[in-house]
Amino acid sequence: MSKKLSTGLTMGIVLFATTVQSQLIEKTALTLEGAKRIAAAAEAKAKAEGARVVIAVVDESGSLLLLERLDDTQVASVNVGIDKARTAAIYRRPSKVFEDQVKNGRVSALALNGAVALQGGVPILANGNVIGAIGVSGETPAQDEDIAIAGAAVAASFTKP
Repeated sequence: MSKKLSTGLTMGIVLFATTVQSQLIEKTALTLEGAKRIAAAAEAKAKAEGARVVIAVVDESGSLLLLERLDDTQVASVNVGIDKARTAAIYRRPSKVFEDQVKNGRVSALALNGAVALQGGVPILANGNVIGAIGVSGETPAQDEDIAIAGAAVAASFTKP
């Protein structure tokens, strides 16, 4: 093989590798083990308060990873908890933001695809990025959110230095 051909092939491979690399991104993903730790913290807070809630943990796309329904929690809270978590994940903000918008007269927020305007969904952050969300339903809106915040706070231990 000639030196020119060899050099040309090497440069082509390097350019191809550089192009492929620039089309990929590394992301941190929430694992089932992480979801279990988050749900356990939320469950501990709920039980300490005597709360009967559903705890839903979703990944960054809003897909369900884990669901817990504490004893004697209303069945309707299952889907509500999932919807709150999904809203927080896909919109990357607490679901309370949408509830506040509706309270303040922006009823068009109710038309947002996949958003539920109910307090109790909180994003889960790792290294400043949303990696999922937790939704809690069954008690008052503020109590649901407090329990969700307690669960989401566990993700701080997942971050890399």
